Amino acid sequence: MPKLRLGALPDDKPVKVHTELPAPIHRDLVAYAEALARESGQRIDPAKLIAPMLARFMATDRGFAKARRASHTPRAGGGDG
Repeated sequence: MPKLRLGALPDDKPVKVHTELPAPIHRDLVAYAEALARESGQRIDPAKLIAPMLARFMATDRGFAKARRASHTPRAGGGDG
């Protein structure tokens, strides 16, 4: 079986977010949790995968990284606009 992109989940204080997922995405999330459980030997609630998956997606999105760097770059002259 190929190595999954997600590993052990960190124990961090969560922020509650309520959202709805399309049924096919939920099925895939459940399947991913099952695959991760087989690989790690640790049963994981599929909902707990959403945050690390989003974090991984944002960390590897070059367009987002570029936009984020641009928004954190100090402006020339130090003024507000």
